[in-house]
Amino acid sequence: MSKRVLIVGGVAGGATAAARIRRLDESAEIIMFERGVHVSFANCGLPYHVGGVIAQRQELLMQTVDGLYDRYRIDVRIRQEVLSVDPIKKEITIKRLKDESTYQESYDALLLAPGAYPIMPNISVAAKDSVFTLHTMEDMDGVIKYIKQREAKHAVVIGGGFIGLETAENLIHKGMKVSLLQRSGQVMPQLDPEMAGLVHKELRDNGINLLLNTPIDKVCMADELEESDKNTDSGDASSGGLSDVSSDASGDVAIVLSNGEVIRTDLVIAATGVRPLVTLAKSADLSLGESGGVLVNGRMQTSDSSIYAVGDSVEVKNIVTGKIHPIPLAGPANRQARIAADNICGIDSEYKGAQGSSVIKVFSLTVASTGVNEKTAVKEGLDYEKIFLPAFSHAVYYPNPEVLLLKVLYEKTTGRILGATVIGKEGADKRCDVIAATIRMGGTAWDLQELELCYAPPYSSAKDPVNVAGYMIEDLIEGRVEQIFWYDVPSLPRDGSVTLIDTRGFDAFRKGSVEGFINIPVDFMRDQLDEIEKNKPIYLLCQTGLRSYVGARLLTQLGYNAKHIAGGHTLYKMLEEAGVVE
Repeated sequence: MSKRVLIVGGVAGGATAAARIRRLDESAEIIMFERGVHVSFANCGLPYHVGGVIAQRQELLMQTVDGLYDRYRIDVRIRQEVLSVDPIKKEITIKRLKDESTYQESYDALLLAPGAYPIMPNISVAAKDSVFTLHTMEDMDGVIKYIKQREAKHAVVIGGGFIGLETAENLIHKGMKVSLLQRSGQVMPQLDPEMAGLVHKELRDNGINLLLNTPIDKVCMADELEESDKNTDSGDASSGGLSDVSSDASGDVAIVLSNGEVIRTDLVIAATGVRPLVTLAKSADLSLGESGGVLVNGRMQTSDSSIYAVGDSVEVKNIVTGKIHPIPLAGPANRQARIAADNICGIDSEYKGAQGSSVIKVFSLTVASTGVNEKTAVKEGLDYEKIFLPAFSHAVYYPNPEVLLLKVLYEKTTGRILGATVIGKEGADKRCDVIAATIRMGGTAWDLQELELCYAPPYSSAKDPVNVAGYMIEDLIEGRVEQIFWYDVPSLPRDGSVTLIDTRGFDAFRKGSVEGFINIPVDFMRDQLDEIEKNKPIYLLCQTGLRSYVGARLLTQLGYNAKHIAGGHTLYKMLEEAGVVE
């Protein structure tokens, strides 16, 4: 007897699972329900079509109703909304959106892949047509149509996550002026503040009006504020705190900030995050996690063994911390869908968890991260330490090497790699991918050292930055060197009680150093030991950390108390220019 499998939701999870089930079981009856009209599309590509980077809309359509039927004989029912699940009868209730009629379908196995829903700000009824999300193809079409019809010149993007940043950049590509509002003090919560600071600089350098620590009260039409002024006789609510971006826009839409100031614009893109869509899970009385997502086991089964769930609606284990929480990313969703399909078809398959690997293009920067950041490490009480490594994307003697900045977290006692962020114009993604693979395998600093990575001058160096990160961590664990960080430098005494040495060459030092540092190039240090007092702590600075490390090793072996500054002048200068160092 053939198995009857019902799938709720397409896009990444549902469509992937359906295709996998068919490849494993030709006799299975597979029915997929999708509330929208597009069953499988590249939602990560939506901002790029808005900006014209992806020119053709159809490029975003990964699969169609007819395509899924022709290739896999999957019965796809679009414009049909699943209303509820009855786990006792093992049936679902569906509404046909074209005529509001309802009907039931029974199942042997049910897969829930409804995704998540966007969080929206407080919007007045009159302003709803001017506020958009970028969650579906229809959302994208609406944004493009609105900009064209209204001849919009200015947009406000609310939220600095993936979609917010990608949308802001692509609106700039479209020739618009853009303000980006972020409720907290930084964009991209998966980054630590100093790394986010580099992203802030890139956004501002490319014309984004970035407003941090800017929670909003409501979005409404400008004439609603004017009418309110008349009614209250205040006269100040919409003008006294008016942002200077208003002159770039027609001012039809008003964003009222929590401090009472107002920003006027032509349209608003809300990208303030998502929440798991669990309406059906609640109707089936499935167990939910602390964050509100559906709880699943390693087989992607819910608390009802006949019901599976995947994607943005579920909570899964973080392989670094062991904690359970939502990780709404496309890669994990696709993997979960394959695991669920295997188990539906009788193949024992286990999802072992996620680590949150991600990458984003921010104008000329690539920003990649994996595992935990330092904020999470502190919150979870992990016994960690970190390194900063400015490096080059390829051999320095090959033309146009670009600076990469790696921040790597590791477990103090074992050297196990816990997380990394890599930012740069070239090669950041591949370095982060290598570290992500190491984390997945439970690897340590010594494993980073042993990796034999591809090398040729246009692509890397004989000692890849990933290898060098392993060497640095080993030296710290073994106590061969001690380090301080960029945020320690401003508070170092300048009263002569410590010795501050810049170990770079004379030319580099003359071009600029940090206040209070004297110049003793590491190559001449042995000849100038009489200038270095042995009874004072010594802090060494260089360009990236290599020469200061060499100097620290030299002095430490001779009985000096020497520490070097992680990341060197390169990191310090980058963060100073980004406004992170005060």
